[in-house]
Amino acid sequence: MRSYTTRVAVWIVLYLLFILAPLFALLAGSLPPARDFWTEFSVAIGYAGLAMMGLQFGLTARFRYVTEPWGEDVIYHFHRQISLIAVALVIAHPIILFAVRPELLVLLNSFTAPWRARFAAMSVYSLIALVVMAIWRVKLKISYETWHITHILLAIIAVAAGLAHMVGWAFYLVSPWKRTLWICMTIFWIGLLFYVRIIKPLFLLRRPYRIAEVHKERGDTATLVMQPEGHSGFRFTPGQFGWLTVWGSPFKITGHPFSFSSSAAAPDGRVEMTIRNLGDFTSTIHTLPVGKRVYLDGPYGAFTVGNPADMHVLIAGGIGITPMMSIIRTFADNGDKRPVILLYGSKDWESITFREELDALKDRLNLTIVHVIRNPPADWTGERGHITAEVFKRHLPPPYADHEYFICGADVMMDSIEKTLDELHVPISKYHSERYSFV
Repeated sequence: MRSYTTRVAVWIVLYLLFILAPLFALLAGSLPPARDFWTEFSVAIGYAGLAMMGLQFGLTARFRYVTEPWGEDVIYHFHRQISLIAVALVIAHPIILFAVRPELLVLLNSFTAPWRARFAAMSVYSLIALVVMAIWRVKLKISYETWHITHILLAIIAVAAGLAHMVGWAFYLVSPWKRTLWICMTIFWIGLLFYVRIIKPLFLLRRPYRIAEVHKERGDTATLVMQPEGHSGFRFTPGQFGWLTVWGSPFKITGHPFSFSSSAAAPDGRVEMTIRNLGDFTSTIHTLPVGKRVYLDGPYGAFTVGNPADMHVLIAGGIGITPMMSIIRTFADNGDKRPVILLYGSKDWESITFREELDALKDRLNLTIVHVIRNPPADWTGERGHITAEVFKRHLPPPYADHEYFICGADVMMDSIEKTLDELHVPISKYHSERYSFV
């Protein structure tokens, strides 16, 4: 635990160092003639925003040693939030300049403005497009694959144009060592991109998987059973996930994240992912032929059992059952008899994925299953509607803070459960959420 805390602290310090280094550089060494406060302030936040944008390539590079203390989903949500801050800083830079120096408004005319101003406009417009597409992708009906490719291209254009703008003005880059600092940072960002798009795919290319089986499950869901080809596979902890590439090589821009649903105790390196048809890429899963080569990048995620607790409470909504199934299957294979309660929310009785297998697993471990159904059959005597505090009180023994909770499902459901746990005075350290949306 201490090593994890140390790693968290180290990475936070390093992140802040990268963000603040350009600002410290502004104040060090020989300085150009002083200007008014707001002009200098706008330049400072522009530099900081550009540094934050460049470092986004590192946040999405999937360095396991970096992401392990938090979990990949937390890193991606942080990436999204910090990107909004970076974009706000970059856009605020010209707005402040125009407000205090109205004569600079002529630079908005791209036909007469110098190239350094055109690069600034290109960077800002790319960032605006990037944010709009990221936030309203679903409403704009942009496919995940199209969005992902466009997102990467816009990010590269925004950072490259921002650097070109900065070099073009060169007001604070008179000192050779200041130029060296930005050159080193630029090389670092390019190196991150090169690692993600070239080096890492080369490693994955040498470790392919083959589809051994495709199972049809309840709830318009299919399970892919994948065997490592020419290697022993990787070991994962139940609750973790991987990035799946089906159509194409690992050099393909877009991979898709799915939780492992198989037991982590499988001796042959076999990996299973259970995927629900949501109308996009997932609609093709059940059509994949046996023997097809696929690629897996993993394992990732901190949604894992390990902390001491009197019992583990697994709370699943819909396809959120997949990481829970991995935990339950692993407990059964390892003969682990610790108490486990599964609160499983579903639309109706017929769509409950793994329904029969879960019932059978109750004979192999200390498992209690509570189904909560929104549209139950007429003769249903169990829980109805949604998983609420009252459901907790009826099926969980107090004190509630002694249990460890795992929550996976739709964001609305997880927000509601986390609020419920807070009302039951369960500390945040005792529950873990796995959020699937990475955009």
